[in-house]
Amino acid sequence: MYIYEKKLQFPIHIKNPDPALARYIISAYGGGDGELGASIRYLSQRFTMPCARTRAILNDIGNEELSHLEMVGTIVFQLLEGADNELIEKTGYGPNYINHGIGVYPCDSQGVPFNAAAIQSTGNPIVDLNENLAAEEKARGQYEHILALAKDPDVIKPLAFLREREIVHYQRFGEALRIVKESKDSKKYY
Repeated sequence: MYIYEKKLQFPIHIKNPDPALARYIISAYGGGDGELGASIRYLSQRFTMPCARTRAILNDIGNEELSHLEMVGTIVFQLLEGADNELIEKTGYGPNYINHGIGVYPCDSQGVPFNAAAIQSTGNPIVDLNENLAAEEKARGQYEHILALAKDPDVIKPLAFLREREIVHYQRFGEALRIVKESKDSKKYY
């Protein structure tokens, strides 16, 4: 089913280490509103979508979220690569460094590990699609908050790209919700 293309969806070439920013961005990797949870959520929910079009939308977005996970992991790694111990300690990345070095570990900015309990898959397409609309909006907001703290254009460009993709995903989930609501079986879900 999968064909891995050995390139990122958007190029990432960060030259300056910034462990403080890496600490914030790790939330977009493995935090409650991050790319890991989004990909698992959508790829799990696709099975109970009522038609091929809505299953395809969830499959497409879930797979794209996996590519976003790779992008965010790349950003975090490049922000940590080359940082000396003094910079790591001074910027507050020390607790993560003690446990994971410069390894990209799925957690939020406070170091709380990823937890699949935050993922919903109810089997009701209307509930799940509304959940997904909210998830994309939360992710968009998270990227906006990170962008407000970022100063390096090498970091800002890929983050802005990811933020834009959250908007597109929100629109696609809106389309899927309309399809479900207009289907002949919609009464099963209300």
